[in-house]
Amino acid sequence: MTLPNDPFMLLSVVNTKLRDCYSSLDALCDDMGEDKEKIISTLSSLGFEYIEELNSFK
Repeated sequence: MTLPNDPFMLLSVVNTKLRDCYSSLDALCDDMGEDKEKIISTLSSLGFEYIEELNSFK
């Protein structure tokens, strides 16, 4: 599965996967072959940041 391009869908999918399947954003990106910095940049443009302690974008 590839992650969606739409930023709001990306937020939903990434947070769901982080909650249900992965212990960190690094683990998600490594497993799915995704670019961590691209995800962070895309979601940052919406005002969200990755909070490692919560393993979620808020």
